Amino acid sequence: MILETAEIMVKAGMEEQFEAGVREAVPLFKRARGCTGMRLQRGIENPRAYRLLVQWDTLEDHNVHFRGSEDFQAWRRLVGDCFDGAPNVTHLSTVLEGF
Repeated sequence: MILETAEIMVKAGMEEQFEAGVREAVPLFKRARGCTGMRLQRGIENPRAYRLLVQWDTLEDHNVHFRGSEDFQAWRRLVGDCFDGAPNVTHLSTVLEGF
């Protein structure tokens, strides 16, 4: 499993619009090849800071299949205007699970 983590800063005053856009995008992720779950977290110290966590079977499921799809374009149309700068996206693999 691959965990995509996207650090997203949202423009001031657009937090509710961003969250609504992510909610509307859930079906896009649900039907994406290899996507097994997603979660959106919001910063406590900085409520404009979000972290989108998406689980993928493989890196290619995200970087090739999803990013090359019309659903990715729809995702960006839903939330892109809310971004205050480009998201910082990284991919992680699990090396240890404790409990």
